[in-house]
Amino acid sequence: MRIEERRTRWVDEQPRTRWVDQSAFRHPRPDLRLGARSHRVERPAATTPDRISVRHTVTTSTAEYTLLLNAPDWLGHRGVGEALRDAVAELRAVDLTYGPNQPDSLVSRLRRDEISPDSYPPLADLVDRCAAMRAATDGWFDAWAVPGGFDPGGLLGGWAVERAAARLRAAGVHDYAVLSGADLTVRGHAAHGGPWRVAVHHPTEVRRAPLVLEMTAGAVGTSGVSGRRGHVVDPHTGEPTDRLVAATVVGPDLAVADAYATALYAAGPAGLAWFRDGSDYRALFAHRR
Repeated sequence: MRIEERRTRWVDEQPRTRWVDQSAFRHPRPDLRLGARSHRVERPAATTPDRISVRHTVTTSTAEYTLLLNAPDWLGHRGVGEALRDAVAELRAVDLTYGPNQPDSLVSRLRRDEISPDSYPPLADLVDRCAAMRAATDGWFDAWAVPGGFDPGGLLGGWAVERAAARLRAAGVHDYAVLSGADLTVRGHAAHGGPWRVAVHHPTEVRRAPLVLEMTAGAVGTSGVSGRRGHVVDPHTGEPTDRLVAATVVGPDLAVADAYATALYAAGPAGLAWFRDGSDYRALFAHRR
């Protein structure tokens, strides 16, 4: 009975992101910080009882991920370990199976016309998401306009994180954060029992106060903080573009937020029009260079 009660509490939970008034923020130390090029995890001041807290970092060929799990004690250490291994395996599998830099990946085979997009359901989902984001951004996110052919890199990392997060939920872990560079997705509650408190720092103005978010479900995607100018291509001209210093987008899904951030970085201020009319996504930073 105890397990069922704990599980059903998540059924009706709605995603929530709240922008905190900095002057009224009662908790000066956030749980997570997103900086110019990376993230930082703060040491929790206190933890709630009957929870198992785990922190793990995994590195693939393209990214480093940090997973923070705040799991119910009924899952047990073995169950939490299995959930963590499953999520890590998914991150590694996406890197090997879909990475455009892997010569034998499905994406590379698709680029060589050896397979079709519908050959594998996850590949079809990835292609469909890229097509949807191309339409949503007026063509500024275009995985088919990259030199060499189809390249979903602008949303692949977020897609991998969301797939790993789905593995955590399937295993019974509904309180977690998964971070990669200046990107993250969170759900549920932090170790202290409240919403995840995320401080998003300006990409270049280090003395500027960060934006503080309280999140029980949502994602933050960023483009342009790698330090490599010209790494994003204008899909309309094929030339490198850097109209903005960086672009940061917040919303429900990290793959979508990542794609929006990449497109906004390429399009510049004109891309702010995508976030009007009740959009679930919002641009946090979009400053001209």
